[in-house]
Amino acid sequence: MSSTSSIRVRFAPSPTGMFHVGGARSALFNWAMAKQSGGTLVLRIEDTDASRNSPEWTEGIIRALAWLGMDGGEYEGPYFQSANADKHAQAVRTILDQGRAYYCDCTRDAVIARTGDQNKGYDGFCRDRGLEPGPGRALRFRTPDEGQTVVVDLLRGKPVFENAVLEDFVIARADGSVTFLLANAVDDMSQGITHVVRGEEHLSNAPKQQLLWEALGGEPPVWAHVPVIVNEQRKKLSKRRDKVALEAYQAEGYLAEAMRNYLMLLGWAPSGDREIVPWSEIVEEFRIEDVNTSPAFFDVKKLRAFNGEYIRALPVESFVAECLPFLEEAPFDYDPAVFDRLAPLAQTRVAVLSEIVQMVDFAFLDEPPFDEQSWNKGMKEPAAEILAAAEEAYRDAPWETEELKTRLEQVGAARGLKLGKTQASVRVAVTGRTVGLPLFESLEILGRERTLARIAAARAKLAATGK
Repeated sequence: MSSTSSIRVRFAPSPTGMFHVGGARSALFNWAMAKQSGGTLVLRIEDTDASRNSPEWTEGIIRALAWLGMDGGEYEGPYFQSANADKHAQAVRTILDQGRAYYCDCTRDAVIARTGDQNKGYDGFCRDRGLEPGPGRALRFRTPDEGQTVVVDLLRGKPVFENAVLEDFVIARADGSVTFLLANAVDDMSQGITHVVRGEEHLSNAPKQQLLWEALGGEPPVWAHVPVIVNEQRKKLSKRRDKVALEAYQAEGYLAEAMRNYLMLLGWAPSGDREIVPWSEIVEEFRIEDVNTSPAFFDVKKLRAFNGEYIRALPVESFVAECLPFLEEAPFDYDPAVFDRLAPLAQTRVAVLSEIVQMVDFAFLDEPPFDEQSWNKGMKEPAAEILAAAEEAYRDAPWETEELKTRLEQVGAARGLKLGKTQASVRVAVTGRTVGLPLFESLEILGRERTLARIAAARAKLAATGK
């Protein structure tokens, strides 16, 4: 790929739904390509499908890009495809004047009836009928009968498409609106796009769009069709069965830096067997030619691990700030001073920020949360005896982590128990769960009065159930 500043790439999403992680990956590839070459990224909103478009989806795209780091200063635009209607109409007239398009009134059922093949494309029936424009008549591009169209693709070499097998595709519908193929080509031409980086599902469109570029007097762009993203069953990610909305991951508490890093690895790898790589180094190393064409597995478990790494690398103050939106929506009032003390304990234990609520809720609720499975597991014999001894041991203990641990170790040793088994019932009594933050640090932060009250309440509950 050339490294001159003349490179212009584009990200051209349609505002028809939540922002897909596959779209985010394409946007990042384009952004990185522009930055490392000194070129320009253009954001174009392809909003010509009025029946499916919504301003809220457009706003969602722009917000999602900003979250990933692409604010308005990182791209040119946004431009809206609907604003180019005059250019689209002029392109239609140009192609018609060249005799390279014709009107067609064939329905899909009629084509199938003639060919007897549901999978076959258009059969060229109207090529020489000389139809005039009118209701129910679409405009088709007349593909060449002979020769080949060669697509120069930075990832796939030079795929060759026989013109004879390219159907005469529709470029304008009966109502006059142009199709994706034409609008996309016209917009790329008018906006000076030199390189088109997009999903491999569009590879079959490339020869058709290339024919349109040539018909309109333009030099086709250099293409790069990046691999499809698949789930663990190796099926293409689908919004019907997979979590694909970037906003959903943001809402769950994934950091933008982690998501950005992970998405860049879906088909590409930095040098040195590294995976956790700062964005600045990714931009420096990224080359679109190095992207692998094999399907890229979107591994949610790996993404969680990435996110955990990024969370642990945050300064504590930043971690606290990232957690605040989740705490503010939690079903309890949190004390910022108390959370500041809990935060370093939690930071090493959460993989996504939303987990912070369940991790620290015990410290802000009047009573510990009740989880039946945790209760049944933690309150097995000799829980009642341990809780009674712990309550007694803690009544006059210096209230600091190491002393609280020592006192409970002594309670266990007197009964031939290791600390792990001894502390299980105390943890459930105080925090409501069998796993969580380090117990003795949590007790110190919770305080003597609340700790003893919760142990006493657990003892009373055990007594009431006859255990």
